[in-house]
Formats: sequence, C-alpha cells, structure tokens
Amino acid sequence: MVSVDDVERAARTIAGRVHRTPLLRSATLSEQLGADVRFKAELFQRTGSFKVRGALNRVAELTDEERARGVITISAGITRRPLPGRRARPASMRSS
Repeated sequence: MVSVDDVERAARTIAGRVHRTPLLRSATLSEQLGADVRFKAELFQRTGSFKVRGALNRVAELTDEERARGVITISAGITRRPLPGRRARPASMRSS
C-alpha cells in the first residue's frame, strides 16, 4: 500500500522536473457523490500524461548498481519521449 509519506517523498523527488498541473473541480461529480471531486490535469505535462511522474520517481530510486546497468522502457503510447534531463536513444536504436 502507498502511504502519504511515499507520496510526499515522490513529490520531493520529482519537484522541478515536471510541470505543476492544476486540479480541476468537477461540479457534476461533486454534486452526485456529495464530495469535492477534482481531476489532476496531467494532459498539460510535456508528455501529455501522468506517466512521467512515476518513471522519474522510479529511476531516482535506483541503486548505483541498478543505474550502472541502465534502464530499458517500453511504451505503447506517449511516454516514448525521453524523460526530462535524459537523452533520447540514438536513431539506430529507435523503433519505426
């Protein structure tokens, strides 16, 4: 289970590396559920997705040994862009 401490630690880890995105209130869902419902507008990330948050946090958690072995990622979507501050793969290694 993910704790509040886990979330706060991840927020500190990725601070300054991703765009701060707004929380948008849904009046309809708030009314229907009797609660204040908000959506995190991650479409405003450079990648257009929340996935960069998890990827950055996970890479930051790697040990020196793990980092030395490198990281391979697979995506069927918009996370194929390099992480902020990371180099893109050489053209010879890109899929078509």
